[in-house]
Amino acid sequence: MGLPESQTDQRFTYGDYVKWPADERWELIEGRAVAMTPAPTVRHQEVLMALAALLWQYFEGKTCRALAAPTDVRLPDANEKDESIETVVQPDLLVVCDPKKLDEKGVRGAPDLIIEILAESTAARDLGEKLRLYEKHAVRCYIIADPWGKTLTVRYYEETKFGTPELFAAKTKMPVRLFEGLTLDLERVYGGV
Repeated sequence: MGLPESQTDQRFTYGDYVKWPADERWELIEGRAVAMTPAPTVRHQEVLMALAALLWQYFEGKTCRALAAPTDVRLPDANEKDESIETVVQPDLLVVCDPKKLDEKGVRGAPDLIIEILAESTAARDLGEKLRLYEKHAVRCYIIADPWGKTLTVRYYEETKFGTPELFAAKTKMPVRLFEGLTLDLERVYGGV
């Protein structure tokens, strides 16, 4: 199967995805190819680096692993083989606590924590389609970083769905209840932005 076109009803799998050029970034959302272009803005990358530094510092020496984009996260619907998986995402940041989910290709299965940093080109997808996708796959904690509003919104998975969003703004510290002692300091995250 060839490269995806911008407007197509064609469905793709991870087997197709791995054959596409390595210098192009794509995601697969339930079989639909989504281009990850244009490249992130400087503001986006500054927030990414600040959050990555906080996560790296907290998880260093622990079992859980913090990773940054581009890391392929394969989200199977059942026990299908990798080449048949129709959903592959590249969250900005993620944390995986089960080492069995990690392999040389990236991650197979839902991470424990996903952070997406809003960008003009991806905000609607991050707040809608990806939120539903992460909920469907039972991601335990989903955080949205908004560089313009300088906020963090967190949603925790509760039994069968995400609970009520919690908003943290300007110069506050957001405890990540999933990990004892992990606090995201918004002053550090957005101070240089």
